[in-house]
Amino acid sequence: MSELAQARKAVRLEATNHEGSLLGKNVSPQKFEAGKKTGFAFADILFAIDLNNEIVLGDAFPDWRGNIYDIQMVPDMSTLVEWKPGLDSVIGDYWLKDGTPVPICPRNLVRKLVTRLAGHGYAATVAVEIEATLFEESVQEARARGYRDLTPLGGSTGATYHLARSSDWVAYMEAVVERLDHVGIGWEAWTDEAAPGQTELNLAPTDPVRLADSWARTRQVMREVAHELGHTVSFMAKPTAGFGQGAHINISLQSDGVNQFFAEDGPSPLMRHAVGGLLATMEGNTSIAFPQITSYRRLVDLTGPPTTVSWGVNNKTAAVRAITCHPRYSRLEYRLPGADVNPYLALAGVLAGVLAGIERRIDPPEEVTDMAWCLPESCGVRRIPDTMSKAGAALDADPLLREYLGDEFVDFWVASRRWEWMEFHTKGGDPFVELSAWESQRYFEFP
Repeated sequence: MSELAQARKAVRLEATNHEGSLLGKNVSPQKFEAGKKTGFAFADILFAIDLNNEIVLGDAFPDWRGNIYDIQMVPDMSTLVEWKPGLDSVIGDYWLKDGTPVPICPRNLVRKLVTRLAGHGYAATVAVEIEATLFEESVQEARARGYRDLTPLGGSTGATYHLARSSDWVAYMEAVVERLDHVGIGWEAWTDEAAPGQTELNLAPTDPVRLADSWARTRQVMREVAHELGHTVSFMAKPTAGFGQGAHINISLQSDGVNQFFAEDGPSPLMRHAVGGLLATMEGNTSIAFPQITSYRRLVDLTGPPTTVSWGVNNKTAAVRAITCHPRYSRLEYRLPGADVNPYLALAGVLAGVLAGIERRIDPPEEVTDMAWCLPESCGVRRIPDTMSKAGAALDADPLLREYLGDEFVDFWVASRRWEWMEFHTKGGDPFVELSAWESQRYFEFP
């Protein structure tokens, strides 16, 4: 046994379910050493349990209809870190008993698309802007209140970039980035955001699998630090009846270290095709980018999130913002996802759109040069699907996303979103209020 293994008290195995929550278990150092090459058994039902621990009925993954068996979580040893003294953590992928990747495993989806992109000679560089809202109360106090009427950490005034935040808010963020440094997660900036108690944390650009790993772990760090300091944090798309929160993804494509989205006079031809693919798949991708009932409550014109299937050069009101004319910084900002998105599925959706545009040479529609909110129907720009049902139907009918994400995933995901819709409408959700108590109970702590 290595010296590192002898110093461990436990190793935490980690991977996300479809909802984006990190699931896993702690194993002894001896158990980890014995299974780190062959994998560890997990019940496959982990992909079919909703956020209220109910088994989702009517899913469409044929291999799991007959019985319930184990799948193997094989750790990716490149992700092994010391999480805290005595506890290491490692992220893994799920494999079937025949030795093939589980096709609906979110991390496997990203890997598959990265490989397909590499077949064209391109490597994606991605980054994310994570938004979250902090509250003074501990998670126990928040639970006792049903996650309602909580006190925003740092005061009740929302003020983007404001440096006068009180020391409790600053202390929380300083503790978060110290933990990120310790576990090797690259970050670039943090600041307060528009809503009371809200923060934005920018992770540094890297490859898609590593970025998704870091994104999922950053949420875990932010929760753990909140618990340690007696506060609570939420990644709900709209944790209070007010501002929502998103997760903008920035992407560029490199070939031999050269940014292929750069051109002296604006979007390069490759960037234009990437935009074309992202917009062609946007309505179907909305189901992935807006996974929960609350996700759709953000879709209000003039409040920040995109509401139209649109793009524009440096246009922050459009769904895709093209940043151009710089050899290093030319990139696309995909502004659709909410803060509650599964990081792996969000990146898989973006990569699928980019690949579709490149492989089919899809030309983008006309650029929106004015405000992309409140556009009249006569302008020809489509609205983003504004309900879970509309978005699910769009994904179900999207031949491009079915090709790139696979029928197994699309069928399974669409079935799970129908289940979520049914739970909301039969278990106490209220579509006629700005934020129902059912949503706070279900989504506040997860993913």
